[in-house]
Amino acid sequence: MKVKENIAISESGYLFNPSTGESFIVNPLGMEVLQLVKKDKSFEEISREILSHYSVDTITFEKDYQDFIHQLRQYLLIGSDE
Repeated sequence: MKVKENIAISESGYLFNPSTGESFIVNPLGMEVLQLVKKDKSFEEISREILSHYSVDTITFEKDYQDFIHQLRQYLLIGSDE
């Protein structure tokens, strides 16, 4: 998956999709995950990175990650590698 090229992302977590005119704000953890996605990191790499810095269990992280990725797809902020 990749963050779509036209998506503007500020360092403070503000996202803007010029195709739809919608804007979003992500929290610092969401921003960290989004930056790792932008770097083409795999789920396993992202999971290792987050779990090493935050006090969260693997099952909770996986569920929250999948929910976050689903929302990014739903709002047309990321696409597949195709």
